[in-house]
Amino acid sequence: MSRRTALGLGVAGLVTLSARPRRALGRQDASPGAMAAKAVAFLRSRQGEDGSWSGDRDEPGITALVLTGLLRSGQVTPFEPVARKGLAYLEQFVSPEGGLPEASHANYATAIAIMAFHEANRDGRYDAVVEGGREFLKAKQWDETEGKGPDDVFYGGAGYGGRSDRPDLSNTTFMVEALRETGLPADDPALQKALVFISRSQNLDGEFNDQPWAGEVDDGGFIYTPANGGSSVAGEATGGGLRSYGSMTYAGFKSLIHAGLTRDDPRVEAALGFIRANYTLEENPGLGQAGLYYYYQAFAKALAAFGEPTITDAGGTERDWRADLTAALAGRQGPRGEWVNPSDRFMEGDPNLVTAYGLLALAAARPRG
Repeated sequence: MSRRTALGLGVAGLVTLSARPRRALGRQDASPGAMAAKAVAFLRSRQGEDGSWSGDRDEPGITALVLTGLLRSGQVTPFEPVARKGLAYLEQFVSPEGGLPEASHANYATAIAIMAFHEANRDGRYDAVVEGGREFLKAKQWDETEGKGPDDVFYGGAGYGGRSDRPDLSNTTFMVEALRETGLPADDPALQKALVFISRSQNLDGEFNDQPWAGEVDDGGFIYTPANGGSSVAGEATGGGLRSYGSMTYAGFKSLIHAGLTRDDPRVEAALGFIRANYTLEENPGLGQAGLYYYYQAFAKALAAFGEPTITDAGGTERDWRADLTAALAGRQGPRGEWVNPSDRFMEGDPNLVTAYGLLALAAARPRG
């Protein structure tokens, strides 16, 4: 039995409880703080004896996501047993040279883990771990050191690492987020190299994307990867080209901002055009319910980075995106505080992973100031 099959069987009861949206938890408090508290309680109850969540012997990525969500919730400190055990579990994977090279998805796990360690950092205790992780990510980025120059479609991108290292936009945006969140400036060469790959992942005809399919859809949205001829999880467009979809568009949009682009840049303007034309919290545009909670966390992080409290949708209505996100999460939270996707694609049948996404979305949507 595969891990994916086992996850699907293991969460069957939770899927039954959580499959359909609810009306804001009935009479229960559906405020962001109350939802986060229930999600935190759920995840506390799901931690393994070894400190992991959904732990595989060689894949700590879900544990790192859960820890980051817990610590960003504002309801868990690094000194509590649940955090201490989780951090100790992650530390087993950290190499003295930096990063988590023995994880089966080394780049992805390192990016998520250093964000968790960054959130837990007090008095510099994880400074070396975070710095080592940053250097590992930069070393694994496709660039001149691997014989890839700016004219190569791999250039600037990051893959999962380990057994699968073809660059894709999802891993590249997690790398960018980790580098920025842990203090790297937007003009750092690694981020500017990543911008080249991110720009090639956008359905935008013009100087920033030299791929032959770039002008066929030309809607400003993003695909999964331009590598190896390009591919989109949403498939091919009618008449040619690769379909944009919501989760990658928000991830790409966020990364454009992290790389220092402003709203008058044509790439930002085009991405914002796709977001406005496809604004919704009912589905992941282009994929339906698949990847819905990845979409929610990308949506929240991107719009928080953009810095505007509202988005004007295709009908001309100004939408309070924070309120819309809160309502969408409230209507889908299960009775034990969990979120889980009936569509198990992208492992969203695992309530630990999906509840972590929910906490990350709520944390990103929390008003600043």
